[in-house]
Amino acid sequence: MATAAPIFFLDVRYYIDVIIYIVSLAVQAVALIHCLTQRGNGFQALGTLPKGAWAGIIGVCLALTALTGGRLLIISMIGVAAALVYMLDVRPGLKDLSDGKGFW
Repeated sequence: MATAAPIFFLDVRYYIDVIIYIVSLAVQAVALIHCLTQRGNGFQALGTLPKGAWAGIIGVCLALTALTGGRLLIISMIGVAAALVYMLDVRPGLKDLSDGKGFW
């Protein structure tokens, strides 16, 4: 009974790592696609980083996450953090600009 616990632990850890890897790739890919499909002048109107900077940061982190297979967890976490900052901060501002409603 005592020898079954480490084997079970390794299986659970493997599946959790795979789930984190897939979610990380998905979040970064969605943010990169959204960034690439937006106009560049909207980023300037918001006063944030330019479109190329956002695309570069998210794209490099996505590529490193995909190439390392999620083994460098810190790169995956930085990529997810950058993608979430983009999706939760920049994306709503771009949406407000494109709707014509402004920031209010």
